[in-house]
Amino acid sequence: MTTFSVRKFLAAVLVAACLPLVPHMASAAPAANLPDFTDLVDKVGPAVVNIRTTTRVSSGSSRGGLPPGMDDGDMSEFFRRFFGIPLPQSPQSPGSPGTPRGGDNGGGGGSGGQDTPDSNDPEQNSGVGSGFILSADGYVMTNAHVVDDADTIYVTLTDKREFKAKLIGVDDRTDVAVVKINASNLPTITIGDSNKVRVGEWVVAIGSPFGLENTVTAGIVSAKGRDTGDYLPFIQTDVAVNPGNSGGPLINMQGEVIGINSQIYSRTGGFMGISFAIPIDEAMRVADQLKSSGKVVRGRIAVAIGEVTKDVADSLGLPKAQGALVSSVEPGGPADKAGVQPGDIILKFNGHSVDTATDLPRMVGDTKPGTKTTLTIWRKGQTHELPVTIAEMQADKVAKADQKKPQAPKQRATNALGIAVSDIPADQQKALKIHNGVQIDAVDGPAVRVGLQKGDIILRVGDTDVTGAKQFDELTSHLDPQKMVALLVRRGENTQFVPIRPRAQK
Repeated sequence: MTTFSVRKFLAAVLVAACLPLVPHMASAAPAANLPDFTDLVDKVGPAVVNIRTTTRVSSGSSRGGLPPGMDDGDMSEFFRRFFGIPLPQSPQSPGSPGTPRGGDNGGGGGSGGQDTPDSNDPEQNSGVGSGFILSADGYVMTNAHVVDDADTIYVTLTDKREFKAKLIGVDDRTDVAVVKINASNLPTITIGDSNKVRVGEWVVAIGSPFGLENTVTAGIVSAKGRDTGDYLPFIQTDVAVNPGNSGGPLINMQGEVIGINSQIYSRTGGFMGISFAIPIDEAMRVADQLKSSGKVVRGRIAVAIGEVTKDVADSLGLPKAQGALVSSVEPGGPADKAGVQPGDIILKFNGHSVDTATDLPRMVGDTKPGTKTTLTIWRKGQTHELPVTIAEMQADKVAKADQKKPQAPKQRATNALGIAVSDIPADQQKALKIHNGVQIDAVDGPAVRVGLQKGDIILRVGDTDVTGAKQFDELTSHLDPQKMVALLVRRGENTQFVPIRPRAQK
């Protein structure tokens, strides 16, 4: 009896002792699958550098202050990029390290070696960022906005050696810059392939947020090809990136750099869970040109473009909403010589599909000036192949749109589109360099809802050119109120398709 009781007791103790291990072991199992970044950081860390910039200031200049380690140069950049407003004024404090950031001429000497120079010193610290070493002979890549307006650029290695850097070149369009330090046998970083990046994979950022050198943060790629309105599509991550991380590398689990940490989405100026990196493939193309010539040469075809919406695609018979809608063509430019017209939709460039309007500038820009290639366009329900010779991009030209406010109609438009029109005199057509169309005299109903205004010129209804007011009225009398129709409209120098749904006629 005693033996039986002891055995039951021991069995009960054994079971009780084992029970807590079950959930513990179950919860510990996933931990074994979490990534270990230690070897990766040991491998890549020495190739990541801190970049400090200075600018010359008058000895009596007042300095804007921020908390120690935070520079308002980077903060201003984030406010400008994501809110379109300047950084709110900080309290002034003598000797404060936070000052307006400097930039891109890379010249200048100055004392430079001190972190907090005296207020009478002709140079003051103006910005802090990050970068990484491209080659053992001292080429370093960073963001253009990190070195923007700097008089002197200092690069500090992980072994605490500091070098005055020479600015090789900057490209504001991609926000890429290359500087050079006089050193040899430097640790370098391995360049990866940003085209192979997969959403959900682990990535690491190394940089100097708020001036804290060699800070490591980790996360995952949360999206690819993110269009933020800039020249390049970005790699989106949830890696913590803050002011001072700009220009540092985004690294995959193989220890390869796949992007340059450049921007964040924020309503506060600090990290809010979304950061953006420039794909390294694009950055290296820019860096190679900067190293060889100090500038980036891009192609152009001289057109202004817009997005193709689903309504426009449906009304024009396009299988899907894709391509770039030509809103204006520069007279005498490559596209004009090739026969491109406002209202054309560019579907392919050199045989490669143009999925969105933002694809086209990148495709053309990456093409060497003088190259002969082909545009595939959609015009009046058919595709056409147009040969074009790429020119070199010059300073951007901005088309000036008609800024006049809509005027109250003097007459009521009673047709299906709510548009009253009149013929355009021959001398006015010649001045506008058009051969057809009618001018809007009054709008109501459907036309008002889509934003048409008096003075706009209608060049086409669907795929049919408008030759006069009488023909326009005839066209509108046969429109199906159940289907959208696209009007090709010119306003000022810009031309675009405006989808509109006809109203039922009584």
